[in-house]
Amino acid sequence: MITRRTLVKAGAAASLFAPSALRAQAQTTLKFVPQTDVAGYDPVWSSAQVTRNYAYTVFDTLYGVNSAFEAKPQMAEGARPDNDFKDWTVSLRPGLKFHDGEPVLARDCVASLMRWARRDSFGQPLLNAIDELSAVDDRTMRFRMKRSFPMLPDALAKSTANVPAMMPERLAKTDPFQQIPEIVGSGPLRMLPSETVPGIKIVFARNEAYRPRDDGAPEWTSGRKEVHFDRVEWLIIPDAATAAAALQRGEIDWLEQPSSDYLPLLKSRRNIEVAIKDPSGSMGALRMNWLHPPFDNPAIRRLVLAAVHQEEYMMAVAGTDASLYRTGVGVFPPETRFASDAGMSKHAGPPDYDRIKRDLIAAGYKGEKVVVLGAADRAAVKAFGDVAAEMLTRMGMNVDYQIADWGTVNARINRKDPPEKGGWNMFFAVWGGISLINPIVHQYLRGDGPTNIAGWPSSPRLEELRAAWLGTTTASEQVRLAHEIQAQAMSDVPYVPLGQYFQPVAYLKTLTGMVTGFPVFWNIRRV
Repeated sequence: MITRRTLVKAGAAASLFAPSALRAQAQTTLKFVPQTDVAGYDPVWSSAQVTRNYAYTVFDTLYGVNSAFEAKPQMAEGARPDNDFKDWTVSLRPGLKFHDGEPVLARDCVASLMRWARRDSFGQPLLNAIDELSAVDDRTMRFRMKRSFPMLPDALAKSTANVPAMMPERLAKTDPFQQIPEIVGSGPLRMLPSETVPGIKIVFARNEAYRPRDDGAPEWTSGRKEVHFDRVEWLIIPDAATAAAALQRGEIDWLEQPSSDYLPLLKSRRNIEVAIKDPSGSMGALRMNWLHPPFDNPAIRRLVLAAVHQEEYMMAVAGTDASLYRTGVGVFPPETRFASDAGMSKHAGPPDYDRIKRDLIAAGYKGEKVVVLGAADRAAVKAFGDVAAEMLTRMGMNVDYQIADWGTVNARINRKDPPEKGGWNMFFAVWGGISLINPIVHQYLRGDGPTNIAGWPSSPRLEELRAAWLGTTTASEQVRLAHEIQAQAMSDVPYVPLGQYFQPVAYLKTLTGMVTGFPVFWNIRRV
């Protein structure tokens, strides 16, 4: 749906492409169109994927991950375990500075980790395992654990929302359920608030004080992070046609999520490369609110699971090219270590709507209005909402499908109010496959109720299984537990997997060095 607000934004974005502006910025500026605007600039407060992408532009982390999803030191020189992984010493690289010129100290990192741990799916079990976390000196942190914790580097390397971003202690003391008052990171770029226009553009400048690692090829969030552009501009262009046209004319360099409708046209242009840069894919998710009827009823959640036909959702977002999507997808990305078909018999084949209607009444559905949230400015989320609204109607539900911009939706889903008082019953999300790669980083497998992220599922058994998975280092036992976790998820239904699709990016062929994975802005240059 194109609204007046959308047209105003598109017009404002188009004005940024004036020939005089392009000449003035010449070769020093990279122009990027993200999937949507950033609704929250705090990488701990927001679990949105676009916030994660933004966070790695201005913040840095103690560890990163490589292409094999292994933890590698980043801000840290390294970590030394002792006493059967119960005691850890983590040292910082010398010369690290925040964007305000202050040095990065161990106490900043301690405060940052403690704030992050209160909100994150990996951070919370880490926090529960910590007996003491302290700054020994300006460059050294010490973790004293209640029990063996061999996966500490993996926790510090978590490259999914919420991001364990390092920030000054004064900001890290902010309540994690409130947004930080200013953006000060130590990453390879710094945000320019004076030039940033909400809903129009976000502007970054190269951090001249940033010290890249001396070692390591740039892979995902690890290795040498060297920025070759003076400026990076994120231009918010919600209209797919406007964005595609701007790329064709060379007015932007990089389009993160071109609409499938325009892929054939973009592929036909000799100056444009269309490629899949994230081999982990994108995973669709249908999230229900456990706090209010009707989805506080597990029997009704299971009927929604039975009604979802993944192919309908995947074709809505990826088109008819079957090479761009996969169905029969569980809670982990296909062809990764923990993927299985455990519990998937409840989620197979086209739905029998006549049976589902009868079972819905038998389960106690009383005709309650079901408030479904769709996002007009996120193509995949909008497509999922369109399919689900029709699906729920065919199930016999009273559907109230409400469409707004993603920023509005993102703010609303954090409200626990009843649907009739501004709350909601169902929304949709897209997660990069790396965000669902194992049971601990996977946000939608948490079962800790009111402290959970939006949806607030409560499943003591899921929490027990996740804790058991975290506590074992035996590969075969990790796989077994991951399969049991999926089977439990298919019974409890904290969310419904909608399939996996591969979202190509489109960019000018004059760009080279783009790092595999989600969009990052180091290593890339113009030739």
